[in-house]
Amino acid sequence: MTPIEIVGALFGVFAVGLILLLIYKSTLTMHEDDQLFLDDANSHLQEEQTELLTKVNRLTMPVRVFSIGSGVFLLAFLALLIYQKLNEVQ
Repeated sequence: MTPIEIVGALFGVFAVGLILLLIYKSTLTMHEDDQLFLDDANSHLQEEQTELLTKVNRLTMPVRVFSIGSGVFLLAFLALLIYQKLNEVQ
C-alpha cells in the first residue's frame, strides 16, 4: 500500500467514526427534555434526564478526538495528493 492509500484509509475510519458518534449524540439529545421536576412523583424522570446528560457529556471528548483526527488526516491526504501531482508534472 502506498502512503496516500494508508492516510486515505485512516481518514475514512476517523470520518465514519465521527459520523457515527454524531448520530448517536443526536439520538440522545432528541430524548432530552427541558423540564423542571419539583415533586417526588416525577423523580424517575429527573433520574432519566440526569443519565442522558451524563451520556451526552461523556461523548464530548471522543467527538473532539475524531474531529481533530479526521481533519488532520484530511489535510495529510490532500498534501500527499498535491505532492504526488507536482512530482508527476516534473
